[in-house]
Amino acid sequence: MTEERSTLYAKLLGETAPISWQELQPFFARGALLWVDPALDLIAVALAVAENDPASVAAWLASGQVGKVEAARAEDLLTRDPRLWAVVVAPWVLIQERAEAPTRH
Repeated sequence: MTEERSTLYAKLLGETAPISWQELQPFFARGALLWVDPALDLIAVALAVAENDPASVAAWLASGQVGKVEAARAEDLLTRDPRLWAVVVAPWVLIQERAEAPTRH
């Protein structure tokens, strides 16, 4: 990874934050949300979008690992209210559901 790319990765990582579905609804209404499969590295996807890497983005879109948030997923997120992480790569907000950390007894 080049120094410039490492710097951008670190910047995106620093801008990634937990967020609720309620806070994301205005972005959903504008069609600006991209869902990122939990199997992918959210920051790596954001970096590919920011750098306009068409090969990677096209492959994820084709596989269904990245895509616009559809109404059915939005309803599911509203119902479940899971823990989500988001990062902005204008004009998109990339979101990903994160597994809850195991509770300690």
